[in-house]
Amino acid sequence: MSRWKVLPAELDPRVRQLVVRLRRLKDHSGLSIRQLAARTGYSAKSWERYLGARSLPPAEALEALARVCGEDPARLLALREVAAEGWATTPERAPTTGHLPSPETLRSPERRALRIALVAGSVTLVLAVSSAVLVTIRLMDAGNNGGSTASSTTTTRSAAPLAAPTDASPYPCRIERTDGRWYAGNSRTQQENLAEGDTGPDVAEAQCLLRRAGISPGGIDGIFGPLTEHAVKAFQQRSGLVVDGMVGPHTWKALRG
Repeated sequence: MSRWKVLPAELDPRVRQLVVRLRRLKDHSGLSIRQLAARTGYSAKSWERYLGARSLPPAEALEALARVCGEDPARLLALREVAAEGWATTPERAPTTGHLPSPETLRSPERRALRIALVAGSVTLVLAVSSAVLVTIRLMDAGNNGGSTASSTTTTRSAAPLAAPTDASPYPCRIERTDGRWYAGNSRTQQENLAEGDTGPDVAEAQCLLRRAGISPGGIDGIFGPLTEHAVKAFQQRSGLVVDGMVGPHTWKALRG
């Protein structure tokens, strides 16, 4: 993994979220900056600016990066829309670079608010759909095991939630140990790289396993925020791992161990 320069503390959180996501995708791809430039059509210096939070990447660059890394371009574009608002409100970054919102957009707070609302609605919809899929799968499994013996009932009881989720959380923590590894019922991944700004069942799985290990990540909401990052760092330090606040293969192995 690349040793990235620490982002400025005064950087808008919305811009930081986008840059962290881009850096993670670049690391996960295994490509150098020059290789990334060759595959996307944007120069190495451009990518250095984008990944160093010195310039807001254009939508086309993000679409090219998504194709190279196998990422959903809609997600990156949604993060860019939110980051553009934070970029435009930072005085020292206000001079145009060719990638900032147009002057007409900057004079229309209502339009900016509408875009933010649409992005927030999209994220909420994705979380709701993920929850519905998980519930459907569990109901189908329950139906298929309807004629099981008493031993199946015992297994179900052992998989009861470790702690009841909050009303706002679609993710339970159904802790069970299978083949020597801990699982919480949200994801079975052991490789997915997670960092601040990520969302979904993989994040909820990590949050449940952190709670099982005795370190609170806050709520089990499937959102990788500051509390979850702090919990990951505490777990990594306790486990003798590299303390970077991101969940990768080594951290997954320790969480599931």
